[in-house]
Amino acid sequence: MDSSVYVFVEDLRGEGVERVLDRISGYGVSGITVGAVHHASRDVTPHGLSRLTLRHDGAHFTPPPELFDGLRLAPVPGYTDAFDGLREACAKRSMKLHGWTVFLRNATIGTEHPDVTVRDCFGDRGSLTDLCPAHPDVRDYAVALARAVARLGVDSVVAESLHFRPLKPQRSFVPLGPMDAYLFALCFCDYCMRRATDLGVNAEVAREECARIVGGVFDGDPPAQGEVTRAALTAYAGPDVVAYARARSETVTTLVSEVASAVAAEGSKLVFIDSTGAVKGYTDGLPTPGLAAHDAWQLGVDLVALGDLVPAFGVLAYARDAARVADDVGAYLRSVGKDREVRAVLRPGYPDSDSTDRLVAKARGAKAAGALAVDFYAYGLVPHPVLDRIPAALSL
Repeated sequence: MDSSVYVFVEDLRGEGVERVLDRISGYGVSGITVGAVHHASRDVTPHGLSRLTLRHDGAHFTPPPELFDGLRLAPVPGYTDAFDGLREACAKRSMKLHGWTVFLRNATIGTEHPDVTVRDCFGDRGSLTDLCPAHPDVRDYAVALARAVARLGVDSVVAESLHFRPLKPQRSFVPLGPMDAYLFALCFCDYCMRRATDLGVNAEVAREECARIVGGVFDGDPPAQGEVTRAALTAYAGPDVVAYARARSETVTTLVSEVASAVAAEGSKLVFIDSTGAVKGYTDGLPTPGLAAHDAWQLGVDLVALGDLVPAFGVLAYARDAARVADDVGAYLRSVGKDREVRAVLRPGYPDSDSTDRLVAKARGAKAAGALAVDFYAYGLVPHPVLDRIPAALSL
């Protein structure tokens, strides 16, 4: 069974490439998935050079300049030597190298170019981290970035944040319900509204309804209860809002198609990761009831359409329960097609896995449901004794 471990470039710099690869290859893992382009974060790193690691937005290689000539947006430089010799070091151990790429989550670019970020129903651009997938400059940047990572000679480009993102305020003392938060997260920039209008949607009515409903909650109206479904959203916000939400899938599908084609043209393949599994279970490993594949539409992800365009998918199976992992993998395969490669991404420790037996059960469930690979997230974030559970999960 194919497998990999997600690795940050800070892990390689802090512990050394040879030491990290020797440890991971010792687990019996087939490869590593290295953060070629990542977003800013502050992480507890239990065996890192620093035990609290501050990461910055950055592309950790030198992009071919001709790919970005004439483009308004360009990668933020990170540790540009991080991939030097890495492919050769992996090949020496018969390990695959995958390039993990965070596409549209970049506060540095968003702060420098706020007009390319999402704009909410009130006309505010309060999410400078989130680049809008409908903006032409963002789309050009994403395609060029995909080509740049593929040219590193990676076996695949693993795409994260290549879709819309949910609302994530740092503080909110307004009790927004799930549907209110969803409406507040919808982008109403000129490009999103134009695309929706071209598809026959009354975009301005949709914007006005979102502003009316969310504004009412800000003014003291009770928040909406229950999970976000199309039926519930229709009853709560009306058909124009639901139609607008549906139109977002055309934006994402066409962008992913362009990125997948660019990666293939460079001799690699795209592994598309939809973040819905993380939205549901990232904090505690107890995802909300709806399966990730069924709720992916909320981020503009049409898995059925993408199944015709993308060769491989990563399923963020962030759940404590092995049956839930199997259900999520199975639902993805039914959506994207049985002939597609599905990779289950598991967390070997807290908060999802409290023992080797639980991790083994989840890996077994993913395989039984049709996953062709199991990947583990992430090397630098969990203690070594937790990583030592991986061999048992692969000996199925």
